[in-house]
Amino acid sequence: MSSDTSIKVAFVCLGNICRSPMAEAVFRKIVNENKLADTVTYIDSFGTAGYHVGDRSDSRTIKTCKNHDVPINHRGQQIKSKHFTEFDYILCMDDSNLYNLKRLKPKNSTAVVGMFGEWKDSDSFDTVIDDPYYGGTDGFETCYQQCVSFSKAFLKKELGVNIP
Repeated sequence: MSSDTSIKVAFVCLGNICRSPMAEAVFRKIVNENKLADTVTYIDSFGTAGYHVGDRSDSRTIKTCKNHDVPINHRGQQIKSKHFTEFDYILCMDDSNLYNLKRLKPKNSTAVVGMFGEWKDSDSFDTVIDDPYYGGTDGFETCYQQCVSFSKAFLKKELGVNIP
């Protein structure tokens, strides 16, 4: 990718209060820490469903991010048709959301739509980021670790940037 090209990345889960806002926050922190904000110019997250539009992120997502010094400030929002041309990548957390995104994807879509875990570069984690909503804090920590790993792998594969 040339240095004059910018990319826009969206993360998607079901309700946009647990996984995708965490992925957005983790990815943004890694982008900023590695001075890639001129290349990755827009990062956001959405839900495929509108259950939590306007709601703050789940308190366990916020706490997990805070425990890792990851700033997070997000209100739930639902993905719309226009986002498929506004973003270069729309990355979701599981097969169900991938199915929903493909169903919602308009014919004029220009975005690469796939699972965030498809960019993994090791077998340390499963490709799917399981929904931690109905479980304990361990699920949120696992989600965080996956987001860090997948973010670094994405930036390495798409931008050629090696992040330790």
